[in-house]
Amino acid sequence: MSDVLNDLQLDRSFAVSPERLFAWVTQADKLMQWWGPEGIDVFDHALDLTQTGSYFARMRGAEGQDYHVSGQVTHVRPPRSVGFTWAWHDESGNRGPESHVTFTIEPADHGARLVINHRDLPTPELAESHAKGWTSTLNKLTAKIH
Repeated sequence: MSDVLNDLQLDRSFAVSPERLFAWVTQADKLMQWWGPEGIDVFDHALDLTQTGSYFARMRGAEGQDYHVSGQVTHVRPPRSVGFTWAWHDESGNRGPESHVTFTIEPADHGARLVINHRDLPTPELAESHAKGWTSTLNKLTAKIH
């Protein structure tokens, strides 16, 4: 089975400049307005994608389930792209398999386009689950960005 089956790419266009979109996908105060799928709230974080280094986010679902993701911001190239590693923690706090996320911003007609590449997910099922999560997260970003 090809690893490509475990990679996903999503994109969405926004009626803002590439610089404005980059701010929304990297700056902590803006990230907190849309990070995580619909129905998920971030209750603890060190989430700043404006510089390289570690990050984490602890989130809680509508039914009280907790989620913890962490990684390293690997590159920041304003206003073009930011990359980071991604791994979920289990109930005991152990970090699971690491995958890689890149947000790429491209100029588009009437604004900018955000491309999310999430690579190296361990299974096709996890890739499908993350595609749903990122799609829902993009819905929140679409509702907030201005």
